[in-house]
Amino acid sequence: MLALTSSPTFCQFPPRQTIGFRVSTFVKAFSTTSSADGVRTNYEGVKLEEKVTVEGVAKTRLDAWISSKINGISRARVQSSIRAGLVCVNGRVVDKVSYGVRTGDEINCTIAKLQPLRADAEDIPLDITYEDDHVLVVNKPPHMVVHPAPGNPRGTLVNAILNHCSLPNVALTDVGWLSEADDVSEDDLNIDIHPTDQTTCEDASCSIRPGIVHRLDKGTSGLLVVAKDEHSHAHLAEQFKAHTVTRVYLSVTSGVPTYASGRVEVPIGRDLNNRIRMTAVTGHKSGPARHAASRYKVLEVLANGGAALVEWRLETGRTHQIRVHAKYMGIPLLGDELYGGTKDMALSLLRPRTPSTCYLQLSDLVSSIERPCLHAMVLGFKHPCTGKYMHFSCPPPADLAEILSQLRNISK
Repeated sequence: MLALTSSPTFCQFPPRQTIGFRVSTFVKAFSTTSSADGVRTNYEGVKLEEKVTVEGVAKTRLDAWISSKINGISRARVQSSIRAGLVCVNGRVVDKVSYGVRTGDEINCTIAKLQPLRADAEDIPLDITYEDDHVLVVNKPPHMVVHPAPGNPRGTLVNAILNHCSLPNVALTDVGWLSEADDVSEDDLNIDIHPTDQTTCEDASCSIRPGIVHRLDKGTSGLLVVAKDEHSHAHLAEQFKAHTVTRVYLSVTSGVPTYASGRVEVPIGRDLNNRIRMTAVTGHKSGPARHAASRYKVLEVLANGGAALVEWRLETGRTHQIRVHAKYMGIPLLGDELYGGTKDMALSLLRPRTPSTCYLQLSDLVSSIERPCLHAMVLGFKHPCTGKYMHFSCPPPADLAEILSQLRNISK
């Protein structure tokens, strides 16, 4: 197996340390703070009062320290509380999330009320693969944006989920309005969705607070898990951060990889010349970058070598990761105009390998492709409450299935 690597610079972080404490006081803000399973789902108003008593904690961030003390809460929720001025260290308000705690620090924290950005429920059909009281797994269609953003305030997966969960007056918090161009990887993504009007939030509905734990690009179809409460949100987010979630994607590439299988380990950063595009950062290129690794395997060579059906398994979850790594390998995804998979490139590779009697069919096929040919086929994770491993799969949607069918016919 080929390993494609660059020469990245890796940062080493100090090992996580166990920090002792004096006393913890938790005060619940509402009567409904846990689900039927006894798991806390509402953290608003929770108070923490502790003294750091262990040596050698100077490099531990304040947000990480507080998160470690309140089981199940999301790091983003803690950061919101810090920035809101609700955390004091030794009697002084500290609003810097990266503040380094020290031995002897007296830390007082109150978890903030989620400050919302409004999103409305919309009656949009959902293809639900699995649902229980804690998680929702949906099969996202192509061309659907996951969450509202400038230019896409409605018609998103979030709007559909709000309707499905019967939450007509709701809000997005922690991350806020994100666009497809925002450099937020799945490892960092935390979007809570909750009722904006507490006076209409009865006990049953307060426990249902969908949260987006990861996302798919607008053009990408396939499986996505949504958390229904903050505990599930935090635990699923930790699994994504630890790279223990199974994710398998199918793509159709322009051209065929040189090797039938391999591993691409190349950092990804913002393209300094194009705000909406990411890029593989190799050598001494300027600009920040984040570690990214993908495994691939050629499942089928299509159109006599003009294209290929390629399986991808993600080890990390960076923005546009598969699309960037495919471009880096010289095999951009078919239909991915942003990363080089243009119609002209597709025709230049496919036409020489296609009988002249099929030229019209080929031209119509390439013209019909309206998105990057990428589908999230498999999703696996541990259930945040039961601990049971959940595994889901779904076949490619009709548009991608038709592209594959025609490419196979051209190959004959």
